Amino acid sequence: MDPLDIARWQFGITTVYHFLMVPLTIGLGLSVAVMQTLWHRTGAEHYLRMTKFWGKIFLINFIMGVATGLVQEFQFGLAWSEYSRFVGDVFGAPLAMEALLAFFVESTFLGLWIFGWKRLPPRIHLATIWLASLATIGSAYFIIVANSWMQHPVGVQMIDGRPHMTDVVAVLTNNTALVAFTHAITGAFAVGGAMLFGVGWYHLWRRRKDGIDTVDAKGYVIPGSGKGAGRDVIEHKVWFRTLVIGGWIAVVAFAGTAITGDAQGKLMFQQQPMKMAAAEAACHSGTQFSVLSVGQLGSRDCSKMVAVFEVPGVLSFLANGDFTTPVKGVNELVPEYQQKYGTTLPNDPKYGARAGQPIQYVPVMEVTYWGFRLMITFGGLSALACFIGLIITRKGTVPLSRPLMVSAVLGILAPFGANSAGWIFTEMGRQPFVVAPNPDFSGVDQVFMYTAAAVSPGVSFGEVLFSLIVLTSVYAVLAVVEVSLLVKFIRGGVAAAMPELAHAGAPASDDDEGPNADHGPDDGKDSDVLAFAY
Repeated sequence: MDPLDIARWQFGITTVYHFLMVPLTIGLGLSVAVMQTLWHRTGAEHYLRMTKFWGKIFLINFIMGVATGLVQEFQFGLAWSEYSRFVGDVFGAPLAMEALLAFFVESTFLGLWIFGWKRLPPRIHLATIWLASLATIGSAYFIIVANSWMQHPVGVQMIDGRPHMTDVVAVLTNNTALVAFTHAITGAFAVGGAMLFGVGWYHLWRRRKDGIDTVDAKGYVIPGSGKGAGRDVIEHKVWFRTLVIGGWIAVVAFAGTAITGDAQGKLMFQQQPMKMAAAEAACHSGTQFSVLSVGQLGSRDCSKMVAVFEVPGVLSFLANGDFTTPVKGVNELVPEYQQKYGTTLPNDPKYGARAGQPIQYVPVMEVTYWGFRLMITFGGLSALACFIGLIITRKGTVPLSRPLMVSAVLGILAPFGANSAGWIFTEMGRQPFVVAPNPDFSGVDQVFMYTAAAVSPGVSFGEVLFSLIVLTSVYAVLAVVEVSLLVKFIRGGVAAAMPELAHAGAPASDDDEGPNADHGPDDGKDSDVLAFAY
């Protein structure tokens, strides 16, 4: 096998795994900041418990995200040195901004937030979580700026065969980046919302199952108290408010992904028409949106594709905003690509044995076609389930049904699947380019790079395979650690994040509490601050 294939598998596995944590970090970070703000303004005990519980989950995910994210940059030098040389003069700016402006702010203020409980003034402590969560979003912006330049290069000039950045403002305000950023952020909030909704449903179901909460003749909840730390009336408020907040976040976020996704689709039609055609398995020009197409597995030959069910006009709307403009199909686009960029890879030493081989301009259509549909399906199902759940729980509790509870918990995975499918579609849909050409005549059409030229020339198949096995194994171990910690603390509930609830001094009511209240003893040896941090 070609080292290129193994290098692509390695980058794909590690990147998709890392990106599972990124949207949850973004979605939970701002949610925790809002929860603490509500506690600061109202003094209600249930908002404090929500802040500490979800803050713990946020921290676990954040730490694992940092650990797995570090590998991404090392991979550039390990397996993609030619790519690093080509894009280095452009990527340096956004990646440096991500590290120095975003990640440093994020990690610094997150540390202050962790260890600032009872030590910083309440308003200052509240400001730290806001700064940390906003910096998390800023970090995502700079990374997406770098990625979007690969999708649509702007603000550069070719000098000695390499792009040199001449306009940093153009790079930072790339229309592809602005649309992709808003789409990714709304997708992240969909992940966070589904997590809140599913966990809230699970704990409300547990309270019903344990007989703590009951319902009256009209179906309205009667909260009660049970055995165990924190299993009181306030806990009901914690999980019900968590469910309601999460459900509305998920619904609104999906609406945001639909709007930004539509804008992204129209840009994709202009900038990467082959990706649009492959996403629809559209072999010929037309206006039809494919609801279902089938073909030979692994084939990129349009003669092997059969459209089972199509809806006229919808594809034109996705691409142009009308229902009549034809969208070019694969058969019309391939000759155009071949005329502009050639039919075979250049006879250049950097291509190695791949030099002179035919260029396959059609991406793997199973990936683009189903990736696009899975993204929409998973996102839509999650939002629909949350909306129905909000209606079902309007009387203050959840049904005493285990299948419904399991569905709500498993529903947490749906927006994760949507985010992963969307990114796989975005990245694999631009193949065979690692840096896609800018088709705009006023742009920089000569700036592009084939994926075949990006791999490190000095690495062998065995070396890349070894690193793939090692990194995948390490990531598998980290996955076990991540899931185990999340399951442990989620099942443990609020008491797992607030050991002080087990003490007799824990508050018994939701009244007369505030950001300056004492929530349990702090003897200086095993304080709730350090217990929360660890």
